[in-house]
Amino acid sequence: MAEYLLGIDIGTSSCKIVLFDKEGTVVATETGEYQVYYPHEGWAEQNPDEWWKAVAESTKRIIEKSGIDPSDIAGVGTDGQSWSAIAVDKDGRCLMNTPIWMDTRSEDICSELRSRLGDRIFELSGNSLQPSYTTAKIIWYKREFPDVYKNIRYILQSNSFIVYRLTGAVTHDISQGYGLSCFDMRKGRWDSDMARELDIPEEFLPDIVPCHKVVGKVTKEAAALTGLKEGTPVVAGGLDAACGTLGTGVLNDGETQEQGGQAGGMSICLDHYAADPALILGFHVVPDKWLLQGGTTGGAGVMRWITANFGDYERTLEKKRNLSDVAQFNELAEGVAPGSDGLIFLPYMAGERSPIWDPKAKGVWYGIDFTKTKAHFIRSAMEGGAFALRHNLEIAERCGGEVKELRAMGGASLAKIWTQIKSDVTGKPITVCNSGTETSLGATILAGVGTGVYKSFEEAVALTVHTTRHHEPDPANKEVYDRNYRTYIELYEDLKDLMQRTSSL
Repeated sequence: MAEYLLGIDIGTSSCKIVLFDKEGTVVATETGEYQVYYPHEGWAEQNPDEWWKAVAESTKRIIEKSGIDPSDIAGVGTDGQSWSAIAVDKDGRCLMNTPIWMDTRSEDICSELRSRLGDRIFELSGNSLQPSYTTAKIIWYKREFPDVYKNIRYILQSNSFIVYRLTGAVTHDISQGYGLSCFDMRKGRWDSDMARELDIPEEFLPDIVPCHKVVGKVTKEAAALTGLKEGTPVVAGGLDAACGTLGTGVLNDGETQEQGGQAGGMSICLDHYAADPALILGFHVVPDKWLLQGGTTGGAGVMRWITANFGDYERTLEKKRNLSDVAQFNELAEGVAPGSDGLIFLPYMAGERSPIWDPKAKGVWYGIDFTKTKAHFIRSAMEGGAFALRHNLEIAERCGGEVKELRAMGGASLAKIWTQIKSDVTGKPITVCNSGTETSLGATILAGVGTGVYKSFEEAVALTVHTTRHHEPDPANKEVYDRNYRTYIELYEDLKDLMQRTSSL
């Protein structure tokens, strides 16, 4: 019997391919990078063919590096970033770059639709209408690129695009349904009446399928490019945040994941429908469960930006100190007292998603004076990301999402200092699992359940999800953070009108 499972994660800055054994142990891992393009203010787009090239090359490398026989891979699971709008023609060719989750170019379209349809979109889809979602991007194609629009056969999501390249199967998994406002969040299916109201041709939308369903097998062409065996089963896969939630062991009502990838946020597992217009509601990759989510732009991407732009000195010391620039930045942050001596950061580096939904929000440092050092800026950026997490958690608890503990995932969870800051700011214990492979593991679990390697999701989680460390909140630190958090909230309220007026500067 095949011994291994492959997880493919389509992130914002790179894809991560991980080969696991049945017990969730990492056998080999590879990363393939690609670009985000910012051609205009408010635009953020990627070329899906670059995703596929990176996936194919990385998969081939991982098979060669691991030395395993490809016939020993029982199945492939894919997860991906949310809210893509990948336009493909009848031959499966990608027609143009896709706007990604950070893209806000369609704000005017959203304003029109909100005026015309009122609360009907939220009542059906469980989500407010935002420019980062897929809905308005499709309408934007029609208005701005009619020559492209007339050739569209399907609109795909990031994971379904990779599944299509692997198998030729056209799919849309249930966890990615929430990006379209014609998706019925209670019933888990497209609503024809709302699709007509939104002027979205229903034939653009593939059938909704369960995330763990085997939807196809690796084709001869894909096998040649990836090194996988022709005929290897591939499941539909799901949203990256939802797969990461599964990869932290979140299966039951009230269990909560904290996300520290390029974006930040949290996902609370619910066994009942509960929506709030300030948050995000979607189906879990686990059947018959929902995820009440908060998604922010102020995740690990902020720290990548800081290290890229202000880490030259640390990079010159890397070999001498045997520490990466990121590790040195974490060390610097540890030398500053909680609260960063009053330096407060609004992490709205690409506008902001939940709970303020303001595409024109800007990043702000407040409290700069001559006593502040680079270390203060680093720590305050971490604290700003934690404040954004707390803001979402407070809204979730307002609508009944009781959170007792957070289970951390993503690259940011590897930083002990940042994880402790999040625990102190939120007042929640945080458990870290699987050391940065949670999202790929979640995709792999889907493949394992779909192919029968695991009898159930419960068995899969028990076998594969392993705790690496635990953080408890420090009450004294939380007192300091409570004061700074109130200032954080007030800063945005005081500045938001100015941000709107000066957004084009």
